[in-house]
Amino acid sequence: MPTIHRPRRGSLAYSPRKRAKSEVPQIKAWRESDEARVLGFAGYKAGMTHVMMIDTKPNSPTEGMEVSVSATVVETPEMRVAAIRGYASSTHGKRVVGEAWAREQDRELLKNFRVPDKGSEQNLEKLEKLVESGVISELRAILHTRSHKVTGIPKKKPDLMETGIGGGDPMASFEFARSILGRTLKVGDLFKAGDIIDVVAVTTGKGTQGPVKRWGISLMKSKHSRAGSLRQVGNLGPWSPAHVSWRVPQLGQTGYHQRTDFNKMILKIGDGREEDITPSNGFINYGVVRNEYVVIKGSVPGPVKRLIRMRHAIRPKSEPIEPQIVNISLKSTQGVG
Repeated sequence: MPTIHRPRRGSLAYSPRKRAKSEVPQIKAWRESDEARVLGFAGYKAGMTHVMMIDTKPNSPTEGMEVSVSATVVETPEMRVAAIRGYASSTHGKRVVGEAWAREQDRELLKNFRVPDKGSEQNLEKLEKLVESGVISELRAILHTRSHKVTGIPKKKPDLMETGIGGGDPMASFEFARSILGRTLKVGDLFKAGDIIDVVAVTTGKGTQGPVKRWGISLMKSKHSRAGSLRQVGNLGPWSPAHVSWRVPQLGQTGYHQRTDFNKMILKIGDGREEDITPSNGFINYGVVRNEYVVIKGSVPGPVKRLIRMRHAIRPKSEPIEPQIVNISLKSTQGVG
């Protein structure tokens, strides 16, 4: 009989499939930029809709035609720059050599985090000297969300995160970082319609699931299932050595993993007028969008209200093209799905 070949069910690249440590995704790589600017932003997933737009993708079968595409709405209230942090390169990777916090902080941040409140000017001078001497090779900004401004999010605790800062050299990055320390940033300061971005978020958690749903294995035939279960792997491994490999599909945690969607297009950046984007009955399980928002083509990881981080695409496949939007659906989604 001919040998049957098929791809493996479930990629081992994502192993071990454990729960994410935090709902605030950790981003380790940022796109290199000669312009001094903040390289990432964050928001909260409000829901999905569909957009009628002109297909401007070259060589597409529907090029120049009006098409309907699904889109995700992410509410992006302004973020505040709480601190700047300097990194030095070493044989064991990057290490923190200094940081400076803003003198004035939001009350919501002070309620939930222990924030250094003294020596901000002295720390800035130390950072400047370290940058000039070449010790600091990279600067990053510590931003936090202002979730108390979002009506659809019940929590008042801000989400604190670290974001890269671009610049041709560390000194240019430091001058820019010093200018924005303590200020608030809007999503329009970083992105514009047509930009290609990467979206990072924690996926929807599904709890403990069996190998059929977790790894996509086939059900056993009733003749082969002598243990009484059709939804288990046929063989755990050899008798000698008596060891179960981690490659064997087994039950365990499914979902609630940090994942990155590459090369998503921004269709629109809104100013927060709810009649522009909120459906007639509001977004289900979220409510009304009253702040700035971003409409992203396609889906993004995570459920409604999940924190969504965005960065400039680190490996874009196409140049930014300004989208030609004809209409955004505001039809009620109650009972749909």
